[in-house]
Amino acid sequence: MNQNINDAASFSAFHVVIKFDKLVEQTVERITRFSGFVPARHFVPVIDVLDLEANPRSSKVGQVTTAIRESIENTPNDFPFKTKGILLGASQYRKLDRDRIGVNFEKRKVEGILDGGHNTLAIGLHVLALAGVAEPRIKKVKVWDDFRTLWHEQAEAVDQLRARVRDGETTDLDFLIPVELIVPSDPDDEVVTEEFEASLLDICAARNNNVQLRVEAKANKRGYFDDLKLTLPAYISERVEWQQGDPKPVKVADIVALSWIPLAMLDPMPAADDGKPVVAPLPQNLYRNKGDCVVRFERLMSSPVVTTERGAIAELRNVPVFSALAIAGQFPELYELIYRKFPEAYNKNDGKYGRITAVSKMNPANAKTKPRTRYTDQEASYASPEGYIIPLVYGLTALLERRDDGTIAWKTDPTTFLNDNLIEIAKKYKGIMQMMDFDPQKIGKSGAAYDVVRDAFTTLLLAGAAA
Repeated sequence: MNQNINDAASFSAFHVVIKFDKLVEQTVERITRFSGFVPARHFVPVIDVLDLEANPRSSKVGQVTTAIRESIENTPNDFPFKTKGILLGASQYRKLDRDRIGVNFEKRKVEGILDGGHNTLAIGLHVLALAGVAEPRIKKVKVWDDFRTLWHEQAEAVDQLRARVRDGETTDLDFLIPVELIVPSDPDDEVVTEEFEASLLDICAARNNNVQLRVEAKANKRGYFDDLKLTLPAYISERVEWQQGDPKPVKVADIVALSWIPLAMLDPMPAADDGKPVVAPLPQNLYRNKGDCVVRFERLMSSPVVTTERGAIAELRNVPVFSALAIAGQFPELYELIYRKFPEAYNKNDGKYGRITAVSKMNPANAKTKPRTRYTDQEASYASPEGYIIPLVYGLTALLERRDDGTIAWKTDPTTFLNDNLIEIAKKYKGIMQMMDFDPQKIGKSGAAYDVVRDAFTTLLLAGAAA
């Protein structure tokens, strides 16, 4: 598949044909790298066909993109030496004549723009400006998705710019872009191609180390969050920042932390790829150290008894883990049920929730709008410190059981249980709050608070079963 071809009609088989200037080809074992300079006029088709699915971060407009655009505008001849350029990866390609490479980007989660998303965004914005798109409209672009929408809307204007370039009316797209394309050394060898695909993520992560790629971004790229995404209600999943840089209101670490409530029920806990059992985070780390929850989640999901690698993407094959994740998908809504109802339950125990200092600071008397919940964006009577809420959510572990086959299930319907018992739970929890001076930091970080809540849930569950 990598032999030379001269038949121009065969170009239609490719997503894009990249024309290099000063092409260099290097091969080490299973990976071949094509590198050189690509004139902007030949890079525009790459922007046409690729998004940033393969890049662990979603690019956004800022000082970096502004500096790149200024460099292209002011010193176009120096630009290829001022930037590390763009890294592309694909497993299907063909070497054509005249330093052209035909490329198919089939597996978009791992193939495409591996590094250089900000460069691509800046170059695309520069092209739109050259195509006559007004700068005020360009300035409305804040993130990659905004750019992609504008690029599609202005497709005709970009095509007209290309026509002017072809007709020799302008040299605006002659500036050079450093581009590397990595491909399997033998795309017809299935073993080589599979090993190449497995390497793509590690290469991508290594190239992005300059921005301290977060653990959750790498986990997302490997597909470790895929089943969790599916178990969440769609309207919640759409609000989660699964990809670093997406302007979403819910952090993936919040979702992962909650998922450990059912995951901690697994017994035996799977061994990680180093042979050592995964250890669930301490209950208080659901509040005080969500990064630890993410690290442990990645360790769990990378276990060879939990997931199977298919190229660079992991597929979940562990039934008990899947059962726990299915329950984890319910926890954001349960969190918000507690969040919305706890103040009232507290007040029904001779309390004045709104007068608690930590609460009053979050709910100023002159506020013009009602607080809204994090996961479902519902109106709430109070904004509450998370240190108050997380121990109550953790108490739901008392309602979970591990069946004989290792799967995790509810002993009773959690929504019904909370509606029936939250007032009584608040009565016992109020004592812990008083002992800790109503300090949400102390409460959220105290193992005793989690123990008291779990005991309260257990007692009420047993009382209900005996009734």
